[in-house]
Amino acid sequence: MCWPAWEGSGLRPRAACSTAGARLTVGKSCRKVDGACGGINGRTKVEHTFELGGSMADGDSVDARDAGTVGVADVRAVVDRLRVVERHCDDGVRVDLLRALEELKAACAGAQARVTADFASSQQEAAGSAKVPVSQRGRGIAAQVGLARRDSPWRGNRHLGMATALVHEMPFTLRLLERGLLSEWRATLLVKETACLSREDRTVLDRRLCEDPATLDGLGDRAVAAKARAWAAEVDAAAVVRRARRAESDRRVSCRPAPDTMAYVSALLPVKQGVAVQTTLSRDAAALIAAGDGRSRGQIMADLLFERVTGAGAASGCAVTVNLVMSDYTLLAGGSEPAHLQGYGPVPAALAREWVGKRGGGEAVGGHETGGREAAGGRETTGTAPSAEPMMLLRRVYACPESGSLTAVESQARKFPVGLARMIDLRDRTCRTPWCDAPIRHHDHIRSWHKGGPTTLENGAGLCAACNYAKQAAGWHATTPKRRQGEVHAYDFLTPTGHRYKSAAPALPIPIPMSDVVDPMAGDLPAAYDESA
Repeated sequence: MCWPAWEGSGLRPRAACSTAGARLTVGKSCRKVDGACGGINGRTKVEHTFELGGSMADGDSVDARDAGTVGVADVRAVVDRLRVVERHCDDGVRVDLLRALEELKAACAGAQARVTADFASSQQEAAGSAKVPVSQRGRGIAAQVGLARRDSPWRGNRHLGMATALVHEMPFTLRLLERGLLSEWRATLLVKETACLSREDRTVLDRRLCEDPATLDGLGDRAVAAKARAWAAEVDAAAVVRRARRAESDRRVSCRPAPDTMAYVSALLPVKQGVAVQTTLSRDAAALIAAGDGRSRGQIMADLLFERVTGAGAASGCAVTVNLVMSDYTLLAGGSEPAHLQGYGPVPAALAREWVGKRGGGEAVGGHETGGREAAGGRETTGTAPSAEPMMLLRRVYACPESGSLTAVESQARKFPVGLARMIDLRDRTCRTPWCDAPIRHHDHIRSWHKGGPTTLENGAGLCAACNYAKQAAGWHATTPKRRQGEVHAYDFLTPTGHRYKSAAPALPIPIPMSDVVDPMAGDLPAAYDESA
């Protein structure tokens, strides 16, 4: 199996790092063999071989004494070279190249783990020197890791935890990862399945699992996780039992978008309860099918779940308010711009109009300035009516015709009032931190209230709890640049390392331009408005 030599990929041994604090260590692990393949850019020779089955050839271990340093510029040079990977070669070489690239991915994950662990240690040392309380020294580290990896703070915390475990407690797993013999996901499974063990027991199990690459060679994801779980129970059965009991406190229900305007509703339950739910739904579905119900088993189980949770029939819907944001053109004139369903995402225009026409429950939004929640007859409402047929509420939220930006509202209070918080929710949709699409939990001042920041739509941002807490750490700063009338809301924030990120709100559906508004009594409706056209 061929491996493109580092010499042909733009890496320079012992090169000075172009960015302070960002260095990777790469061992010289090449040896010449007969034969050659195109490699990267058609010029790289075969200078490294691997045995079939995934284990490395003898004599290829990383020797720190022969290692050079690889900096940010060097890594980016490799990325640039990979854009022109060899394509004019036979299929055998293509398979070899796929394996080599997969091993490169794993090695990069190992390097990321070391860099992440070093970054966390450095940040905590700096916080200690600044006399930050011990309980707050880790604040903001995971968020910075997530931003650097174009991930959410939640995933940044996962990356940080995994890096800490690999570097400080599981050196043999890390070595396999760096050598390309273990994928990042399987390394994650090993970290996860051994998390309940003490540091000493975890290190013992790490050696048992990963000292010899052949132990896990050829195993799939489930088999790797099962072996780690079984051996963990042998090492410390009591710890595994305690973990299972603690896991019950993590039970929860979540919802995420699915294709074709569907949604996945997931429940994490103790195993006995989960099996009971599945068994009951399956049993009752079988009874209905036996009685002549024409729906499939899956359809019946889904309908039964909905009916038993909401107390309403699947056909009639439920009296729960949802926010559906759409332009007046889409709602009234057959426009094609998608609507936005809060908590889900884009919805086809025709389907949104169908929901509104059936009065399926929700708030269709489109227009110019914020109005009240009015039912028929102009009566102000404060919630959803407890009737069999849900009430349809139209809230006018008018946007700039050019950009879709929302108009401003101001409050003298520190806490964002309900109406202003609702405006922020409609404008931002999800957490405003880049790459974080978690639901909004906090309405935060971009410029702190303590520093004179007003409680306004312009100075407000919707954040998840993790992102809001992260920005409270020392060294985080946010600014709102001046913007022209009609531009979408945006602000910049700086992390303690000096990296700048921009957060821009998504544009609302564009309303009908005022120049297109006509008098329906004049008889000169455009084609889009003319129902007879």
